[in-house]
Amino acid sequence: MGGIFDVGQRKLNISEQKKHTFDPEFWNDPKRAQKILKVIQQDEHWVKIYDACLDQVGEVEVLQEFYELGETTTEEVEEMYLQALKSVDDLEFQSTLNEPEDSLSCMLKINAGAGGTESCDWASMLIRMYKMWVERKGFKCKELNWQDGDVAGIKTATIEIEGSYAYGVLKGENGVHRLVRTSPFNAQGKRQTSFASVFVYPMVDDEIEVEINPADLSWDTFRASGAGGQHVNKTESAVRVRHAPSGVVIECQEQRSQHQNRERALQMLKSELYKLEIEKRNAAKAEIEGTKAKIEWGSQIRSYVLDKKYIKDHRSNLMVHNTKRVLDGDLDDVLKSALMAIKNIS
Repeated sequence: MGGIFDVGQRKLNISEQKKHTFDPEFWNDPKRAQKILKVIQQDEHWVKIYDACLDQVGEVEVLQEFYELGETTTEEVEEMYLQALKSVDDLEFQSTLNEPEDSLSCMLKINAGAGGTESCDWASMLIRMYKMWVERKGFKCKELNWQDGDVAGIKTATIEIEGSYAYGVLKGENGVHRLVRTSPFNAQGKRQTSFASVFVYPMVDDEIEVEINPADLSWDTFRASGAGGQHVNKTESAVRVRHAPSGVVIECQEQRSQHQNRERALQMLKSELYKLEIEKRNAAKAEIEGTKAKIEWGSQIRSYVLDKKYIKDHRSNLMVHNTKRVLDGDLDDVLKSALMAIKNIS
């Protein structure tokens, strides 16, 4: 695995790049400085997970020696072995995140499907699930757009997730998520099916050039509908931009300043356009390779059947019976199985 990750070269790169940061004039060119720090961060990410895996494998070897001396039990060796095996498995999974955009932060958007209050409530459950996953990972989360439902939940919400390889890990979440449960909004307690769509976009940075002709844009302003106090709700600080060639529409109400929201909306638009280019690239690649299988954005990817206490990913066929754990943000196994299934299909 060290050869796959080229750990020796990465450690050398970290040492060489860090020399630049000691230069008193390092921050005179902020763009160059940020680029260098990003290279260091990416290399340190791979070295860290490789070293952690190597340590666990080493612990198994040491424990095996103790076992042969009669100083530990078979159960302890087995437990440590399974932990090391999972660590190696996770490391192999990380090696699949090798597209240029995988290392980026991301923008995650959720839309409630048809079904009124039920679907709006389901959309709010999903956004909570992803926010709790973000917290578990130690990433940062910002609300970019938020529209409450008429009775409960949300009609739509967009958040930015800032963290290494956030897009690479979450990109498999694109699609329709289906909820089946006994409705809390129905007096008869009937079984209800609700839908919500999830879209994940790589968050472009200054290194990624996305050309946008200002003539292709049309802007509107409106009052923010989410939380934010009296100022947000009484001023037209929220913005909406339409990109004519692609038909993409972006709304942003993150800031109190309309100017700041316009800047953020442009970044969000660039992220969506960049995602469209990635899709075109992948489609062309699939055609060249003769790939027959296709992962559709609009396809139903996962079912959360709460009254029967299971969650099923329809691509990997993974079944999880602890539904509360997943809805509370423990998503790593689910995300991993989905991405590995997609990779095997494509």
